[in-house]
Amino acid sequence: MSDCCSAPGLLPFEQALANMLSKVSPITETLTLPIEQALYYVLAQDIASPLNVPPHDNSAMDGYAFAIESLLVNKTLTLVGRSMAGAPFQGECQPGECIRIMTGAKMPDCCDSVEMQENVTADGEQITFLQEKIFGSHVRNAGEDIQLDQQVLHSGHKLTAVDIGVLASLGVAEVIVYRKLKVALIATGDELKLPGQALRVGDIYESNSFVLAAMLNTLHVDVIDFGIISDDFEAIKAAFVSADEQADAVISSGGVSVGDADYTKTVLDELGEIGFWKIAMKPGKPFAFGKLPKSVFFGLPGNPVSALVTFHQLALVALTKMQNAQPLKRTHLTVKCSTELRKSPGRMDFQRGVLAVNDVGENVVTSTGSQGSGILSSLARANCFIILPSEQGKVAAGEKVTVQLFDHFL
Repeated sequence: MSDCCSAPGLLPFEQALANMLSKVSPITETLTLPIEQALYYVLAQDIASPLNVPPHDNSAMDGYAFAIESLLVNKTLTLVGRSMAGAPFQGECQPGECIRIMTGAKMPDCCDSVEMQENVTADGEQITFLQEKIFGSHVRNAGEDIQLDQQVLHSGHKLTAVDIGVLASLGVAEVIVYRKLKVALIATGDELKLPGQALRVGDIYESNSFVLAAMLNTLHVDVIDFGIISDDFEAIKAAFVSADEQADAVISSGGVSVGDADYTKTVLDELGEIGFWKIAMKPGKPFAFGKLPKSVFFGLPGNPVSALVTFHQLALVALTKMQNAQPLKRTHLTVKCSTELRKSPGRMDFQRGVLAVNDVGENVVTSTGSQGSGILSSLARANCFIILPSEQGKVAAGEKVTVQLFDHFL
């Protein structure tokens, strides 16, 4: 049985990814931002809590605060004051007394429990408790959410909307983050046209840069779009030189297949150290990676599905490392496949599938149909990749397979 190692020149997917990750370096430049501007930036510092959250014991209910021992003597207590959020009760609550308290208000000294207002009767200042209570009822303790000096967020964490709220709750007004990566996109080809332009015979609409730019925006990088460059050696060279000057990473699609009759390879060989790989993966066998004078380069296949899959599975992982962010975590499940899948041993296959729950509550994946590398709609209809290892042959209906759920980039 053939496999990727018996096919001359095919680099195993895992080796290609490891090679790439070993050759990219995280950025080190940082900046200080107010938290309201820090969404999706990568933290360059650990965040420890400067206080307890909540900062004091407080009530979880509108009701009455009291000491549990007072109810052991008498079920009717005397109301002697109020504790409001932002206006706590001043003084101590003595045995036999209670305090009117609102949700979030600080617990008065000598009170340890709260009863909700629905479970008492009031006769002037005499409050009668109708139910048995236990110590600590309806009380949120100081530090119950976050404790003083607790590590809340770590360097390398990409800040979410909830994180911004947590930082605000700690009184943290600004954070140190890594600057955004700058990524240049280049498309080459006289046959490529932008949406809205008229097509001539032999022309196609350029879509790769639109998909890649959208995914890069989700990654939270600065995208420098060079648009479509004509098949002219000097124009292509000028674009790559300019991109290398401005960006941390340069990405192009197309022009990396064996036998491509264009100038991209020539330009890249002249400007940098680029490896043109044939990876044992499908879709996406042709791939290029290497160094330009000031940036790293990712060369993706031209076919839309191949470009997207290689970007998602390879380049995106490397760019995340360059951001100084924590590695991407992708969810894998072993599920039953409802359809037969065609495959020959030799390459790791990333087929497109739809994961759903069948009538008996099982997770089942179904192929989206034709898996051609130019059929972008196969990805639009999917919600997961069906990942078949290189040595795997065809899959019979009912067999178990591994799926990788689509993440927020897709």
